[in-house]
Amino acid sequence: MRSRYSAYVLAREEYLRRTWHASTRPAQLGLDAGHPVQWLGLTIQRTEAGNIGDSEGAVEFLARYKVNGKAGCLQETSRFRKENGQWFYVDGRIRE
Repeated sequence: MRSRYSAYVLAREEYLRRTWHASTRPAQLGLDAGHPVQWLGLTIQRTEAGNIGDSEGAVEFLARYKVNGKAGCLQETSRFRKENGQWFYVDGRIRE
């Protein structure tokens, strides 16, 4: 989760796509389109499973950001799946 957040901060779309599960991976993310996001911080609120012996896990997080000087936050519970020893982002449920 932390590496994917860092990839968003650095706009590393290729890394994000590479760590996104093939069953849900978008063709492109469009990180450079529209207004740039300034990511301000990540707080992991809860984890579920995702240990060495697990094949699935979840991370609930809060990510703070600014767009055009306006602050916001993204709160999501992300699901991950491990295949061949590597974790992949599957999907997320955003909380309003």
